[in-house]
Amino acid sequence: MPEVRQNLVTKEWVIIATERAKRPKDFVRKEEPQKLPAYDRSCPFCPGNESMTPPEVLRYDGRDGWLVRIVPNKFPALVPDGQPRRQREGIYLRMDGIGRHEVIIETPEHNQTMATLNGQQMELVVRAYYDRFCELSKQPQCTLIVIFRNQGERAGTSLVHPHSQLVGMPFIPLHIRRYMYELERHYDALGRCAVCDILEHELKEGVRIVLQNRHFVSLVPYAASFPYEIWIIPFRHQAAFSELAEDELKDLAAALKMTLLKLHIGLNQPDYNLVLNSAPHFSAGEPFYHWYIRIVPRLTTPAGFELGSGVSINVSLPEENAAHLRSVQLPGENTT
Repeated sequence: MPEVRQNLVTKEWVIIATERAKRPKDFVRKEEPQKLPAYDRSCPFCPGNESMTPPEVLRYDGRDGWLVRIVPNKFPALVPDGQPRRQREGIYLRMDGIGRHEVIIETPEHNQTMATLNGQQMELVVRAYYDRFCELSKQPQCTLIVIFRNQGERAGTSLVHPHSQLVGMPFIPLHIRRYMYELERHYDALGRCAVCDILEHELKEGVRIVLQNRHFVSLVPYAASFPYEIWIIPFRHQAAFSELAEDELKDLAAALKMTLLKLHIGLNQPDYNLVLNSAPHFSAGEPFYHWYIRIVPRLTTPAGFELGSGVSINVSLPEENAAHLRSVQLPGENTT
């Protein structure tokens, strides 16, 4: 029988269509992934083509050149110059599109993905996330900072060279405000963070855990909206990404790499979206908010019911998804 589960964080309901449930092998990518060269002379993100991007705002260098570059987006959704003042236009409200839109170029190698980066390179990418998040949090036009990654055509990527993006915006979207409201309501009622409650319960049950290390756990949420949806959550309560400690940064890089590599191997390089969900800078330190990374593989396509109702139908069981990913052996991993 189909099951309806509630997301403890958002209070949204998700239909788990068990009678239509697909097994792990049904989600494995059937076509062979595109083979890419290590260097593409027409790619603006490849070494030697730095003049094809706006001047960088930050870079991390290695012995033979840059390892990670951060540049303003050439076609930004928001621009940094000006003030985001709200103005009336008749009955409507508007403001200039002020903010920041940057690209984090994750590696000089054109044919890598985040899943295949080595440990040191992944640490640099996570450090780039952290450094820019902290720096832009000081700017008043960056009320909310969203770091995200689109991997593959189905996830909306336009350039295949490995990269993430950062958008700092001068307002809080309605769905984020609702999310914050539900978290605060949970805290007011029980005196506990909802995400901390999820961590405690999931670690006790174990059936939806994908992997964990000293500071992070990777899990398939109980009311996952999509097949193989994954959250990577810090054990220590922290509302904003800027509260990350140095030793936690290294463990986040390791947890992120291993999680993406399990998806990469277990589902044959699926397209996915990755989003870092963090509190706005003015909510740093709040006891009710808890940041995490959400990964959504693009394995199914939402249709009319989802659009009309706002309710997701997940045709896979979160417990089976987690079990499959736990079983994926990574290179060099000891299974004994």
